[in-house]
Amino acid sequence: MAPAVPPAASRIAVVTGASSGIGAATARRLAEAGYRVVLTARRKDRIEVLAEELTAAGHSATAYPLDVTDRAAVDEFATAFRTVGVLVNNAGGALGADPVATGDPQDWRTMYETNVIGTLNLTQALLPKLDASGDGTVVVVSSTAGHATYEGGAGYVAAKHGAHVLAETLRLEIVGRPVRVIEIAPGMVRTEEFALTRFGGDADRAAKVYEGVAEPLTADDVADTITWAVTRPPHVNIDLLVVRPRAQASNTKVHREAR
Repeated sequence: MAPAVPPAASRIAVVTGASSGIGAATARRLAEAGYRVVLTARRKDRIEVLAEELTAAGHSATAYPLDVTDRAAVDEFATAFRTVGVLVNNAGGALGADPVATGDPQDWRTMYETNVIGTLNLTQALLPKLDASGDGTVVVVSSTAGHATYEGGAGYVAAKHGAHVLAETLRLEIVGRPVRVIEIAPGMVRTEEFALTRFGGDADRAAKVYEGVAEPLTADDVADTITWAVTRPPHVNIDLLVVRPRAQASNTKVHREAR
């Protein structure tokens, strides 16, 4: 069944980290579902190209360059809206895979600022607008890393645990208000940048993450999941949805085909 067209008051959907990967795929899916999408990311050129693509396809899309960790910029961004129907907190990412003993504190700080404080900034700034829509939805794109640890991942795991707790606590605090809080926790997703960024541009090391895995998730798989959750009837809240490829049973158990 095709997603229901959202009510008019809720048709603006803000997507952070929309310049590539899950964010860009989610913007496409939400536009197809009838939302007027607002694309945010630091890379102005990327989101402008995506906005042009969506507009040419007959959708409504606006590019707005934004660093989610810059609170003043986020607050200014929020003034552009009277109401917002959906906020997809997707901006984030991982840096490094070092053990706790040798991890770079700056990498940890950057991951926390983007994954947690960035989500906090957008959520705080737009919550009144989501309330005003009468039918708002906050989506937090966390990770299976936010639900189970693994060696070499402590910095990223800690940040995604923070994002998970933010979503869980917000849901408790705003119950009774017309805003849902949805957490989508993807497992192994192969995108063009995630692992490459994590390993500082080392393409060989990034490729090994997916080595032997026949079908890791794609960005569009996750975007489809997000859009499905967002387009449920307003009284239905998908509190937490964990999505993994069939080959991944947990963060530490992945079936890999022998070469």
